[in-house]
Amino acid sequence: MSERPRVWVSQPLFDDIVGRLAEYFEVNATAAVTQHSPEAANAALREADGALVTLNDPIGAAQIAGAAKLRAIANVGVGYNNLDLPVLSAAGILASNTPDVLTETTADFGWALMMAAARRIGEAERWLREGHWQRWSFDSLLGGDVHGATLGILGMGRIGQAIARRANGFGMRTLYHNRSRLPETVERECAASYVGFDDLLGRADHLILVLPYSPQSHHLIDAAALARMQPHATLTNIARGGIIDEDALCDALEQGRLAAAGLDVYEGEPRLNPRLLQQRRVVLTPHIASGSLATRRAMVSLAVDNLIAALGYGPDAGRPPSPLNAGIRD
Repeated sequence: MSERPRVWVSQPLFDDIVGRLAEYFEVNATAAVTQHSPEAANAALREADGALVTLNDPIGAAQIAGAAKLRAIANVGVGYNNLDLPVLSAAGILASNTPDVLTETTADFGWALMMAAARRIGEAERWLREGHWQRWSFDSLLGGDVHGATLGILGMGRIGQAIARRANGFGMRTLYHNRSRLPETVERECAASYVGFDDLLGRADHLILVLPYSPQSHHLIDAAALARMQPHATLTNIARGGIIDEDALCDALEQGRLAAAGLDVYEGEPRLNPRLLQQRRVVLTPHIASGSLATRRAMVSLAVDNLIAALGYGPDAGRPPSPLNAGIRD
C-alpha cells in the first residue's frame, strides 16, 4: 500500500472542518497559534505534499527550499501578500485563496468601522469608561453624519461593490476609483460613479480602502494624499496596513486636517505604530473584518476544498475552486 500524501496545517483552525483532510492525507496540524520561523516552516514543508496556511504565515523561497514534494499551498484568506506567488509558481506549486465567502461579512464590518469613526463611538466609550460623564452636554462628542454624505471607495472589487450597495439605504452618493472602470451595468447596480484618484480624495466625506496590497499601493495614502482630503472627512482601512503611511495619518489627525479614522489592518501587524495608540479619534480593531463565526468557518472549508482538489482528490480533483496561479503545470 502506497504512503498517503502529507499535509501541514500551520495554525489551529476548526477541528471538525480540518478533520476532512484526514480522509485523504496524513495531517500534521499545529496545536497552538504559532509564529513559525522560516526554518520551522521549511522543516514542516520539506515533509509535506501540501499545506493549509493563514495570513500569519509568510511562504516564500526560504520556506519552500528543498520541499521537493510540495505541490499545493491553500491560503485561508482572500488576501495573499503572505505568499510569494512568483516563487511558488516557478516551483510548480499551486496556490489558492478564499474569495467570495467573506465578501458580505467584510463589507458589514467596513460599514461598522466607518460609522464608529464618523460618530466617535470608540472615543465616546473610552470617555465614558474613564468616568468623565458627569452631566449631559449639548455639544459633547459631536461627530459627522453618514446619511446623505459622499462615500468614496478605493478598490471596487467584490467587497467594494458590497459596500457600495449598502450606501443606497443611507441616501449617500457613492464615488469610486479602481485600476479599471467597472461595466456600466455594475455601476448602475451599485449606484456608484467612477472618478479619478485625486477627485475621490477631494470629494469623499468618508473614504474606505478596499484595494489589494502591492508594491504599487504601498503608502498610496501618504502625506500628499491626506492633504487632498477634506478636514471633516474620515478614512477607513479594511484592506492592508501598508497602504497607509501611518505616521502621515497621525500627523493629519493631530493637526486637524482629518476628522477621524477607522483601522482594522496595520503595517507590521500585530505590532502597532505607538503613535496610533495616542490618537483618540482613531478606532482600532485587530484585523477582524471577516471575523464572524460563520464566515471564518466558510473560509476554512473553502481552503480545505482547495487543498484536497489541488492534490488530486475529492469531487473537484485537479480543479480547486479558487486557484491563484492556475495553469502553472500546463
